[in-house]
Amino acid sequence: MATVKIIGAKPGSLELALPDINPSVLFDVVQWQLAKRRAGTASTQTRATVSRTGKKLYSQKGTGNARHGDRASPIYVGGGAAFGPKPRNYDYALPKKVRALGLKMAIADRVSEGNVHAVDGFGLTDGKTKSFIAWAKANGLDGSQRVFLVTNDDNARRGARNLPWVTPVKAAGLNVYDILRHEVLVVDASALEVYKGGAE
Repeated sequence: MATVKIIGAKPGSLELALPDINPSVLFDVVQWQLAKRRAGTASTQTRATVSRTGKKLYSQKGTGNARHGDRASPIYVGGGAAFGPKPRNYDYALPKKVRALGLKMAIADRVSEGNVHAVDGFGLTDGKTKSFIAWAKANGLDGSQRVFLVTNDDNARRGARNLPWVTPVKAAGLNVYDILRHEVLVVDASALEVYKGGAE
């Protein structure tokens, strides 16, 4: 069991049942996430679609030169690409249990480093950046570490969105890749409630 302190209106602690960290599971989930983010819109023109003359350069035989067709051949500058990229979908299926396990392991990794801050109310009355900075400094966050802010508090997200060292998202946006690429995880305590109890 891992213990996470709760800061905010109702201080306390959460006992989380998190699994042991398996790097291969985290790798699989991160690769899946990055594959889903790929646009897959890269496209090149083949010799059939490039805008060049279709006229044969010279006679097939009798010139002493190599055989050539038209200027759209891939061997010519301005010709079509041979085996170039075409629009495609890079997404693939990953079992839901593996994705859920990876998320637990990513949280466990940050908990093991003592870099998870569970928040029960930020107490911000406005969405100003200086208000969030004051809250952050009061809780030991001074911008020296990258922070992944996961909260449904609109004022907190609005106040943090202009800070280069904070990535604010709603609670539904909690994900493995962003947890691992930030040193500190600041998350609504309610979002961690689902990890109380037995770990899979």
